[in-house]
Amino acid sequence: MPLSHPRRSALSEQVIAALRNEITSGEWPVGSRIPTEPELVEQLGVARNTVREAVRALAHNGLLDIRQGSGTYVLATSELAGVMHRRFADADPRHIAELRSTLESSAARLAAERRTERDLKQLDALLVRREEAWESGDTEAFVTADTTFHLAVVAASHNEVMTAMYADLGEVVRDWLREDIGEELTPETHMDHTRLMDAIRAGDTQTAASEAAGYPFLCRPGRSETAGQSEQAGHAGQQEQAGDVTSGG
Repeated sequence: MPLSHPRRSALSEQVIAALRNEITSGEWPVGSRIPTEPELVEQLGVARNTVREAVRALAHNGLLDIRQGSGTYVLATSELAGVMHRRFADADPRHIAELRSTLESSAARLAAERRTERDLKQLDALLVRREEAWESGDTEAFVTADTTFHLAVVAASHNEVMTAMYADLGEVVRDWLREDIGEELTPETHMDHTRLMDAIRAGDTQTAASEAAGYPFLCRPGRSETAGQSEQAGHAGQQEQAGDVTSGG
């Protein structure tokens, strides 16, 4: 990402834009460590102070996390995502579950109506990846695979505003799921999403919405307290019939 050398006053903004592009393009994914300051100086061809100023600006906006002695890591993919992550980091898990339930239920209903063959192929592939991540026992890989699948369900609604909002909540959802499943993947925290996938494929809007609405409330005992008890009760028969167990996104 070589840069030209315009007026000094504009150079910092150009560096910020270049670093932001690395993040939003996925070249630097969330959770990854970005190149060191000397490496960025060499790549961009600008002074160390300019790079430092740009990194601090993106950290202030919530995209980067500067960890002394460790490096700088990508925290979010946009300023809004960073704001949401900071704003809701200590939110009541019950409230996060209610938000997920509302958004994902509406999106799943629309996905069942509007999904294309391309959407279905992508969802099938992501569902397989989710199960493979579970079988691997890698908690972080599962968190990523599960949240990616749910985002794809929302994207299949073909509602750009809803999809953008859910994407900006991505790190909030990831943190919520990490806390929910704990440090290791166990049989008690697995949840099958086949019924949701089948409902979207069949165009069954009611079942798709019901399945998506219930998942966030199927948590470890006491996680979401009394919220969602009605959803759990209504969903219990379906889960028992399907042989599902609780938690896991």
